[in-house]
Amino acid sequence: MTGLMLHTSGKRFIRKQMFTEALEALTMGEEAFSLCNPKSIELVDNIPILQIDMVWCYFMLQDIAWIAVAGLRLKNAREGLEHAHGKDSSRFRLLQAGRTSELALYLRLELLEGVVAYHSGQFDKSRKFLASAQEKFFQLQVPDEALSLVMSMGFGEGDAKRALRMSNQDIQSAVNFLVVEREKREQKREDDIRRRNEIMEQKRYGVTPLKKAVDLQRLTEVVSIGFEKELAAEALRKNENDTQKALDDLTNPEANTALQRNIELRKRRRQQRATEATIEQLVSMGFERSRVIGAVQAGGSLEQAMHQLLTHPRADTTADAENSANASAPDSTPTDLAPDNLDPDALDIDHSNEGPSPAELEQRDVAMEGEIADELARGDALSDYDIEVAKEGEAINEYLAMLVSADGTSSSQSQ
Repeated sequence: MTGLMLHTSGKRFIRKQMFTEALEALTMGEEAFSLCNPKSIELVDNIPILQIDMVWCYFMLQDIAWIAVAGLRLKNAREGLEHAHGKDSSRFRLLQAGRTSELALYLRLELLEGVVAYHSGQFDKSRKFLASAQEKFFQLQVPDEALSLVMSMGFGEGDAKRALRMSNQDIQSAVNFLVVEREKREQKREDDIRRRNEIMEQKRYGVTPLKKAVDLQRLTEVVSIGFEKELAAEALRKNENDTQKALDDLTNPEANTALQRNIELRKRRRQQRATEATIEQLVSMGFERSRVIGAVQAGGSLEQAMHQLLTHPRADTTADAENSANASAPDSTPTDLAPDNLDPDALDIDHSNEGPSPAELEQRDVAMEGEIADELARGDALSDYDIEVAKEGEAINEYLAMLVSADGTSSSQSQ
C-alpha cells in the first residue's frame, strides 16, 4: 500500500511538472515495492510503470547523467511488463476485451529506450525504437470524424478521445467501453456514498474499548429483534461487538440503565464541544467573549447568536460575565449521570487541555496520506495507460531529426 501511495504522489507531481519532487516520491515508492514478496507482484505492472515514470522524469529534467541508470530501469520495466502483460501484451488485451489500452504506455517506453540508445551512441537501435514509437503515435491520433460521432452520443471530448485511443479508433468498441465505464462510475459513486454514510454512523456510536468501530451488520441483527438502534449500538460498542453479551446487557435492567446513561453523557459532551466551537468562531470574528457566551447560552444556532450580538450591541455585560464564569467552570455533570463504572470510551471526552496526544501529533501526515489514499481510491484502473502523447510525439520527431543529422555527418566524414 505504501508503494502505491508514493507512486500516486509521484504522479501528482508529474502532472504539475514538478519532476524533481516526483523523482523523490517515486524513488521512495520503488524502495517500498522492493520490500514486497517478488512472487506476489511479478504479475502486476505497478513497478514497471513506476520505473517508466522515473525515466520520464529524468528525460524531462534533461540531465544526461541519468543515462546509465535509465537504461537499466527501462530494461527492468520491459521485462516486468512482459511478465505482467504476456508476450506482445496478449494477456493484457485478453483482460481488456481486445482493446489496445496499453499502447500509449509502450509508446513512452520505446521513446525513452530510443533516447537512451541515441545518447549511448547506438544509433541503429535508437532508430528502431523511435520508429516503433512513431508508429504507435500515429495509431493514437483520433480522427475528427470519429471523435465528433462519439461526442454526438452524449460523451465528453476527453472521454471520447480516451475511448477511441484505447479501442484502436473503433467507434462501436469505444462506445461500448464508455457505457461500461459510466456504469462503473455510477456504481462506485453509490458505493462511496453508502460507505461514507456508514462511516459517519459508526463515528456517532464511538469505538469499542479496543478502538474498533461498531459492526453495523450485527447492529442490524440486534435492532431486528426489537431494540432501539442507539441503545443496541452502545451495547455492541461496550461488548466489542459480541452480539450475545450485548443482548445480555440489553435485557438486564441495571445494565440497560447504564447504557442509557452512557448515551446521554456522550450527547452532553458533543453538545458542549459544539457550543465551545461556536463560541470560538464568534470570538474570532471580533465579538467580546463574555457577550458571545451569553448569546450562545441563550440558545439557537450560530446565525441566531450572531444576530443577537449585532442587534443588541449594548447588552447587559454583567449577566454575560456571570454566564462566562459558569461556562468556564469545570464541567459539573450530575453525579446520577456519572456512575463509577461508566465506560470512559463512551464519553468521547475532550482532552484538548491535556496537550496533544501522539495520534494528534501525527495528524498532518495522516491527513496527507488520507488525501493520497482518496485519490488512489478514486482513480480508475486504466489511468496509468491514459497518457496524452503530444510531448512524446514532439520528442520522437526531434530525435529522428537528430539521427538524420548524425547520419549526414557520418556520411560526410566517410567521404
